[in-house]
Amino acid sequence: MTVTGWSAADIPDQAGRIAVVTGANSGIGLVTAGELARHGARVVLACRSAERGRAAEALIRRKLPAAEVDFMPLDLADLGSVRTFAADFGERYGDRLDLLVNNAGVMALPYGRTADGFETQFGVNHLGHFALTGLLLPWLLTAPSSRIVSVSSGFHAIADLDHSDLNSERGRYRRWVAYGRSKTANLLFVHELARRLEAAGSGTTAAAAHPGYAATNLQTAGPRQEGRKSTERLMELANRVVAQSASSGALPTLYAATAPGVRPDDFIGPRFGMRGAPARSPRARWTLDDTSAARLWEASEHLTGVTYESSAAVR
Repeated sequence: MTVTGWSAADIPDQAGRIAVVTGANSGIGLVTAGELARHGARVVLACRSAERGRAAEALIRRKLPAAEVDFMPLDLADLGSVRTFAADFGERYGDRLDLLVNNAGVMALPYGRTADGFETQFGVNHLGHFALTGLLLPWLLTAPSSRIVSVSSGFHAIADLDHSDLNSERGRYRRWVAYGRSKTANLLFVHELARRLEAAGSGTTAAAAHPGYAATNLQTAGPRQEGRKSTERLMELANRVVAQSASSGALPTLYAATAPGVRPDDFIGPRFGMRGAPARSPRARWTLDDTSAARLWEASEHLTGVTYESSAAVR
């Protein structure tokens, strides 16, 4: 499947739909949220920084005066924040959610731990979204043809999970390996979630996407955090010269979230790997391993305390 020339203009009407986009204050998340709002969805901007989240809300409203967008605080590095977000969402929006875009993430950071003690990349990129999806799933299951889209990366192909060391606690910490493992975890999560939803006869579709190489702040965050000025400048140069725009990078996510014909466990990315129109993307064989996916699911429930018990249809 390659959708030649597919663009944001081809997004179907989203009027009446409610969407949550994590990390919607910048980059691909901001573009995704803006385009969904442009096409009629009511979009919740789920962001860690209140300042940046409210700035993104104001920016979208300036560009699209009729847009329905709301900022809500969400820190995926803190499971307490994830639970608070889910509870507040239920109080504010009632009984349905049509689209969840698990977009937020961190990349190649130095070793750190989340508020709950997890290695930062695994904790934010996978466990935070695993918990969020489980807590929001009851509302997704009540909405007809709802979708869950998790944003992975082509870098998943550099590392399979080490189930005996999910938090990278043994040996020398390798930030890119840890990042690759967290993106593999995203795909294994979608694989198992899609299997469970399909087995239950649910109308909710779980799929994944990746942006190729898109110019966002992900590339510079790690070097900036460590004060590695030369690496930060190199990443900025690569973003200008090599990368496609955030708008182009968001297209696979938008396609997975809205286009007809998206199948359970699809992985949508740029046609040419790093750039191009949305297409079904190649993926490492280990991301389709049923045993590995089920094992990660069990570990994720144990680590987060989110057991999807309120959504018995996918247990």
